[in-house]
Amino acid sequence: MNEITDNLTVLAVDDEPPALDELAYLLRAQEEIGVVHTAGDATTALRVLRDGGIDAVFLDINMPGLDGLELAGILRNFAVSPAVVFVTAHDDRAVSAFDLGAVDYVLKPLREERLAEAVRRIAERRRPAAQATSDTGQSDDVIPVELGGVTTLVPRSSVHWVEAEGDYARLHTATGSHLVRIPISTLENRWADAGFLRVHRSYLVALPLVTGIRSVGSGLVVCLRGDSNSLPVELPVSRRHTRELKDRLIRGPMQSWTSR
Repeated sequence: MNEITDNLTVLAVDDEPPALDELAYLLRAQEEIGVVHTAGDATTALRVLRDGGIDAVFLDINMPGLDGLELAGILRNFAVSPAVVFVTAHDDRAVSAFDLGAVDYVLKPLREERLAEAVRRIAERRRPAAQATSDTGQSDDVIPVELGGVTTLVPRSSVHWVEAEGDYARLHTATGSHLVRIPISTLENRWADAGFLRVHRSYLVALPLVTGIRSVGSGLVVCLRGDSNSLPVELPVSRRHTRELKDRLIRGPMQSWTSR
């Protein structure tokens, strides 16, 4: 992380020198980026990454030795893993990329505005949820929670996911959970426009916190990032909700990228 500004320090990885030069040039043109490191293969990239301080990796998929997907898999095991954006000419690896928690999937040939969108996604992930809400201008729902004669006001922006408990719902936040006498279906309808999506009859998740989806046996789980106060969470996705989740996370964005 740059010590003087809050700009991103990123690593560009591509085994083709012209493509790497172009990617680095376009990244340096982004206001949110302060320092751009480069690597021509996964081994060199790992040496840079192990020194720490990298906020995001912009990564080609097809490379000799370790490919981009394999490198991303290794990064998931880092104590503090950087955000990963795949930059590739192949449009058939998106599901695998998002299974590994990719923030974005940018198709070659590169366009500056498309790369800027990926950088914006990374920058937004670093902002507190409450700040992101205020930036959109959308009012924040507040739910009063009573416990032991004390009423606590829980803002919607602090909720990571919701768990159904009969006619009640448990709101999971970074600092704990709160049981409220509100059916999960009511919260699903009320919070749909605020980025919450039902992924299971028992779970409602905040999409901005989703880092990816992955296969487990014959099913899927959705992965939610943690923060300084909470650990990452994986929640099951039911068959009936799988299509909508993939539409929101993968198919919809992919269509908008390829149509530009």
